Amino acid sequence: QVQLQESGGGMVQAGGSLRLSCAASTRTFRRYAMGWFRQAPGKEREFVATINWSGDTTNYADSVKGRFTISRDNAESTVYLQMDSLKPEDTAVYYCAASYSTSARARAYEYDAWGQGTQVTVSS
Repeated sequence: QVQLQESGGGMVQAGGSLRLSCAASTRTFRRYAMGWFRQAPGKEREFVATINWSGDTTNYADSVKGRFTISRDNAESTVYLQMDSLKPEDTAVYYCAASYSTSARARAYEYDAWGQGTQVTVSS
C-alpha cells in the first residue's frame, strides 16, 4: 500500500503563504488521484483540493478557491498544495491522501491511503 509523508506545515501570519508537499512511496504514483483534506480542532475532516492522475483536472473547496493551488510531479511522486492569502480559519492539520483512481476525488471515503498530517497555523 502506498505510504504518504507530508511536509511544509508551520506557523504564518494572515495574508502569508505556505507550500505543503506530500511524497508518495510507490512506483505507480500515476495510477493515483491525490487530494488534500484538513481538520480543525473540534471539527470534522473536510475536503480542500484534489487532482487527477495527469494533473490536468483539479477541484477545490469553495473556501480555498482562488487562494490554494494543487499540483503534482509524477516523476518525483509528489503532490503539492500552494496556499496563498492564508486566513486564521485555514488553521488545521492538513492531510494528504491517495485514491486508486485516475479521476479527481472529493470525498474522504474514496481515498485508500492517508498521511499522518502536518499542522498549519495562521495567526491574525
